[in-house]
Amino acid sequence: MALNYVWVSFFLITFFVALIKLIGGDTEVFQNIVNSLFEGAANGATISLGLIGMMTFALGIMKIGEKGGMINIFAKIVGPFFNKLFPEIPKNHPALGSILMNFSANALGLDNAATPLGLKAMKELQELNPQKDTASNAQIMFIVLNASSLTLLPISIMAYRQEAGAAQPSDIFLPILIATFFSTLAALILVSIYQKINLFNKTILAYLGGLVILVGSTLYYFSTLGQEEIGVISRVFGNFVLFGLFVSFIGLAFIKRINVYDAFIEGAKEGFDVAVKIIPYLVAILVGIAVFRASGTMDYLVSGISYLIAQVGIDTSFVEALPVAFMKPLSGSGARGLMVELMATKGADDFASRVACVIQGSTETTFYVLAVYFGSVAIKKTRHALPCALLAELVGVIAAIIVSYIFFG
Repeated sequence: MALNYVWVSFFLITFFVALIKLIGGDTEVFQNIVNSLFEGAANGATISLGLIGMMTFALGIMKIGEKGGMINIFAKIVGPFFNKLFPEIPKNHPALGSILMNFSANALGLDNAATPLGLKAMKELQELNPQKDTASNAQIMFIVLNASSLTLLPISIMAYRQEAGAAQPSDIFLPILIATFFSTLAALILVSIYQKINLFNKTILAYLGGLVILVGSTLYYFSTLGQEEIGVISRVFGNFVLFGLFVSFIGLAFIKRINVYDAFIEGAKEGFDVAVKIIPYLVAILVGIAVFRASGTMDYLVSGISYLIAQVGIDTSFVEALPVAFMKPLSGSGARGLMVELMATKGADDFASRVACVIQGSTETTFYVLAVYFGSVAIKKTRHALPCALLAELVGVIAAIIVSYIFFG
């Protein structure tokens, strides 16, 4: 229902803003909007079809992991923690392993691997869902934590900064890690409040404490390295871990005398169906976003906020980075483009450019994630998923701005 209101709002706001611009003499405004509408529809279909290859491979590998027992091993490792966060999921259910794999791929910055793994998890969660058109508590917890995007290795952003001529491309690493940690923590707290999950449970506190130690240790270790070392180590480590997991799936299945090839084919066949199912959902959300951008509403929104901030006497140095914050929940590529454009205009080491980079690394494309993941299992009633995800994203943006002032202000 929440996505329905948002989608309708995109079109209504776009129409009235464009009408005002037309009256003001902008005769091209509706032509631009119609062009963006068709481009958004084409992009939605292209992205969906582009997932076919990744989905086919990932679901094939995951089927090997299921039959060989590796997914069950992962489920047992995270079972005590996930059983508290996802009480609807039976103990040692394969979905727990898929969720862990998705979270791990996101944390390592392996976006291409994270999406198909997440879609696999959603499919398994849907099998446990008694109301097939309504998001379950487990699906919402998974989606919101996924959308909060805990990222330990923001390699792509450091690469963009290096290309833009930053003196120290990795200087945004620690701020991103801190900001994304707060957005993920906010996501966990918000969903737990809705679902009445006791976060003060000893098991939850123990696992969260371990996560804090892991994040802190990673933070300390990378703070001792130079930019080039960070880039090399993080890239090598992330891809080594991912490929190592795939090999472990195959190796354990082979040891257990599973027909690995047949298992892969069995799982891979599901990839095409999943990719095709999400096309209408992705086209819908991308079309809404495209017309909203083309109307110029985003520019008016940023200008209004800048004016209000200036009126209350708050420093406005960060305001030029706000378009990235507004665009990120709507379009990852759009936000990335705005970030790159800002660095090209203001310089990579300008304060606003750094804020934009931290925002880009600390939040996720909420509407894209909800459209793709819920669309893959035909969920229409998303309940509290959208407000929780957007609030967590807001926390991430605020944390990114505050941390940027601490590090660069």
